[in-house]
Amino acid sequence: MKRYSLTLDLKNEPELIWQYGQIHKKVWPEIISSIKESGIENMEIYRYETRLFMIMDVHDNFSFEKKNEMDKKNEKVQQWEKFMWEHQRPLPGSAEGEIEIDGYNL
Repeated sequence: MKRYSLTLDLKNEPELIWQYGQIHKKVWPEIISSIKESGIENMEIYRYETRLFMIMDVHDNFSFEKKNEMDKKNEKVQQWEKFMWEHQRPLPGSAEGEIEIDGYNL
């Protein structure tokens, strides 16, 4: 088992932050299935003001490249990601759609 930590920021807009919290109270079942099928065993997301911090426990055969390929082929995941990026913004120094993982941009 491996563990990754990821960071990302939310847009500093109270309504969007509230919406983000609400949608995560009932994550779409297709998203949960995609997460599990990719080899992610456990995922936790924490928020401090606008900063998000995610911890992922994954199987040894998990790879971000494989997950990205799976996601590209999954219409529901693409819809979810598009919706999430309406609420999120990249960290300073990162490009749109890029996240920081354990100190490295992906």
